[in-house]
Amino acid sequence: MTTPSHDRLVSLRRAFHRHPEPAWREFWTTARIVEELERLAVDEIHVGRDALATGDRIGVPDEAELDEWLTRAREAGAREDLLDAMAGGYTGAVAVLERGAGPTIGLRVDIDGLPREEATGDDHAPAREGFRSETGAMHACGHDAHATFGLGVLEALADDPDFAGTLKVFFQPAEETISGGKPMAESGHLDDVDSLLAVHIGLDHPTGEVVAGIEGFLAVAQFRAEFTGEPAHAGDHPEEGHNAVQAMATAVQNLYAIPRHGDGATRVNAGRVEGGTATNIIPESATIEGEVRGETTELMEYVRERTDSVLDSAATMHGCDVEVETIGEAPGGESDDAVADVVEEVARDVEGIDSVLSRDDLGGSEDATYLMQRVQDRGGQAAYVGIGTDHPGGHHTATFDVDEASLDIGVAVLAGAIRALSQG
Repeated sequence: MTTPSHDRLVSLRRAFHRHPEPAWREFWTTARIVEELERLAVDEIHVGRDALATGDRIGVPDEAELDEWLTRAREAGAREDLLDAMAGGYTGAVAVLERGAGPTIGLRVDIDGLPREEATGDDHAPAREGFRSETGAMHACGHDAHATFGLGVLEALADDPDFAGTLKVFFQPAEETISGGKPMAESGHLDDVDSLLAVHIGLDHPTGEVVAGIEGFLAVAQFRAEFTGEPAHAGDHPEEGHNAVQAMATAVQNLYAIPRHGDGATRVNAGRVEGGTATNIIPESATIEGEVRGETTELMEYVRERTDSVLDSAATMHGCDVEVETIGEAPGGESDDAVADVVEEVARDVEGIDSVLSRDDLGGSEDATYLMQRVQDRGGQAAYVGIGTDHPGGHHTATFDVDEASLDIGVAVLAGAIRALSQG
């Protein structure tokens, strides 16, 4: 097995880092991935609608927002035929590499960035070395490295005589909004996958450390609640109004009063609230964007049911209406020992690795669990792999970056594990 050169992996990663795009707007990113897949001459490339169960998409931006990012991608050089295939926010791709009889192995990598500005100081390597984001978004969670892993693994295995079977790489959009996993899982492309690997870089593990099987995923549902009341003059006739902000504030207070559950950890958070127009107007609209989590899917549903009750009750108390929309969702998940054990064995022989952890808890949520669950429900097995990297800032911060030595490690571990899985 010949892995891509370090310089090639760095070049790919920096190109992706320079052009981050948020969920469902990964037009340039997907186009660049497809062009690289064509160069590698993989056997099948599925793009956009062909890679997704389109009816399962949620949290898609409005048409004006999508058109703005589509135009940006076009101006950055994305191919017109690929942009046409992705119009409407149908981003992401599935690559298929067929190498004779053998099992079908999947690798899931996510590709979206975050809607935040990146640091500008000389102590921030992307700014200092000329590959800082040019889009106003940021790869602040390492998905630029993940996309590079996917391409690097395909390149490593394309001509590997010891790999027999089929490799499917899922370049998934919209992980940061927890909305891309389900439509990719429901696309049908996973239904013949025997073993699936998903991967994340960092997660507070240093360069040279690998986690063979990450566990402890919290099931999550993100929601948007829109309260609608009646406006009135706040000084002259306040009694004629129905205060949507008051309903929203009541809901926020009571969300945090939802009882914990004896069967495991639960979470609730009102992460973004807004409403009102002026100091002298009884506000007629207000919004909460929040989330609920649980140690299991059942525990998450427990919190969600009570959240819905709190929102409805708060609206009724203040004479308002409320509409609740799910904008992101993922189940809990666990890594299978049979796959994680293979990763662990392979990782121990990879150059640059000095620590291999069998298992570790994530403590958060990830919609790769939809893909893992799809494979597991059909008798296959899956594992979520952590590739450590030294990062100067925490995940999702303006100073986040990856140690590019971890690119080589990630490709070697993933490609080696996939080859081992293909040999049974």
